[in-house]
Amino acid sequence: MNAESKVSLPTETETVPQSRRALRRILMGVIPAVVLTVGAAVYLLGGRYVGTDNAYVKADIASVSPEVSGNIHQVLVAENQLVKKGEPILVIDDTNYRIALVGAEAQLRNVVAGIESDKARYRQKEASLAIMQSNVAFAEREFKRQSTLASSNFASTAKLDEAQHAMQSARQNIALLKQEEAEILARLEGDPNIAPEKVPSYQQAYTAKLSAATYIERATLHAPFDGVVSQLPKVGDFARTAAPTFSIVSSSDVWIEANFKETDLTHMQTGQAVEIHIDTYPGRPFKGHVTSISQASGAEFSVLPAQNSTGNWIKVVQRIPVRISVDDQHDGPPLRAGMSVTADVDTGKNRLAQYSN
Repeated sequence: MNAESKVSLPTETETVPQSRRALRRILMGVIPAVVLTVGAAVYLLGGRYVGTDNAYVKADIASVSPEVSGNIHQVLVAENQLVKKGEPILVIDDTNYRIALVGAEAQLRNVVAGIESDKARYRQKEASLAIMQSNVAFAEREFKRQSTLASSNFASTAKLDEAQHAMQSARQNIALLKQEEAEILARLEGDPNIAPEKVPSYQQAYTAKLSAATYIERATLHAPFDGVVSQLPKVGDFARTAAPTFSIVSSSDVWIEANFKETDLTHMQTGQAVEIHIDTYPGRPFKGHVTSISQASGAEFSVLPAQNSTGNWIKVVQRIPVRISVDDQHDGPPLRAGMSVTADVDTGKNRLAQYSN
């Protein structure tokens, strides 16, 4: 028997394990590499969208307070009714203010009559002054004649004294008339032909009338903007000045307030697109964009902000409020303040672009 006859070929049972071992080596080497490659690609190409479910629908809410006090006379709308800007909401009893207005108007008419009376008296004093000046001239001439006659012993001393007394009295009457004229002129602001509207007493009376008329006007409360009214009072309730009477929630100016982690704001900017999902409308996405980013975290606006300078300190990731405008809110279902929202912002930069920068 030769050497070639002693070499035996591998059987089928020996070939199968070797092929399995080769396949196992390939799978153990290639699959993890593929998984790592895909994972790295997903990680590096991800991070473009940052989202949060700590977001809510917001709207302007006003607590409307009256500027006058009184009983509620009428409530012109229903609870949760949609109203337009300027629409009357309720009326406060204005009886007292209407009485005050009547009194103010009467006082104003008295003031106007007084001003016209002062003008007439001023003209009367001017006429009297002209007459008195003529009397003074006559008295001075009479005194001069009596003095000449007395010096020639043609007139008695009594006549001279009478002439002198008449002259002095005429002069004193002129001084008195001038003082009275000045007093009247002072009330007329130095202008005897002044319009009543320019006299302080008229302005004061007119202010009282205007104030009473303003109170009557403000007894009717109007909607400050388009919205839905709520917490309406009942007829007969007493409305107090500066105390909230009803609330109105804006129906036109609605936005999203999303509280993102501070680590999500690295590449967030105003104007970036946002995809919005509202829990009330599942399966109905909304489009929006970032309007503004707050300059401070929510903790900075709290009543008792954290004092991180103290020794008792734990680092906590802060939340920064981001305001998001809803682009298609007018074409979609109604958005109500307080609805829960999930917001995803497209920053436009994945992790690969971030690391390359």
